[in-house]
Amino acid sequence: MSSIRPARPADGIAWLTGASSGIGLAVARRLLRDGWTVALTARTRDKLDALAAQFPGRVIVAPGDITNEAAMREAHDRAVRESGRDVALAILNAGSWHQMGARDFDLEQFRTSVEVNLIGTATTLTAVMPGMIRRRAGQIAITASVAGYRGLPMAVAYGATKAGLISMAESLKFDLDKLGVMTNVICPGFVRTPMTDRNDFPMPFIMEPAEAADRIVAGLKRGGFEIAFPAPTVYFLKFLRLLPAALFFSAVGLAAGNKTTGIGNQKPKIAARR
Repeated sequence: MSSIRPARPADGIAWLTGASSGIGLAVARRLLRDGWTVALTARTRDKLDALAAQFPGRVIVAPGDITNEAAMREAHDRAVRESGRDVALAILNAGSWHQMGARDFDLEQFRTSVEVNLIGTATTLTAVMPGMIRRRAGQIAITASVAGYRGLPMAVAYGATKAGLISMAESLKFDLDKLGVMTNVICPGFVRTPMTDRNDFPMPFIMEPAEAADRIVAGLKRGGFEIAFPAPTVYFLKFLRLLPAALFFSAVGLAAGNKTTGIGNQKPKIAARR
């Protein structure tokens, strides 16, 4: 097995998708504080340009839609070309959140969630992973969610895609360990972002993006596979994975109540993308 260690600024640049707001923008700022040169990708470039203006010569703006394979290859190639260095750290953070249950199940919205969260991540992998494998060096972090630990009310699409991302990261780790590339999965709880600002239900232990970014970057430096927070949410949801089905559905159903399970009044559709 090849020697694996966390990536460092001396190894190359960091590439971050979903970088225009929320967790992505906060992580970009944290990496810049740590001395990284950072390539930023999002669909719109206004906020990316604003950050680049604050850090002349250390931010590469590489806009693109993660669902477009050609755009992701171009974003990756631009980052390498403009920096003159390889991508040593890739944080695949772009994603979509859509609140959905049985009563308002929407195939098109489900398809969008899969296309952005799962296929978009895979599309970005096709751009960055071959070079790391060829060099037998690098670090890839995939942003999933604690919502992927087990099925939760009103998370039919989101939870399914985040569970898929966790499984994807786990499966990749078997091969990438042997190829010298470190793999991480990032599982945040509630973080105050434009995506969560639209939620109309309680969000326990919600944290600010800067605190989430500190935890993510610290976890990337440690090199452990899973970076999950906050602890109370993580422990509770992992405990739920151990429960038999009957106890799980009873406990979560009682905790969620009628409002968030979609029983009674139908909830409005809420969708957001970072």
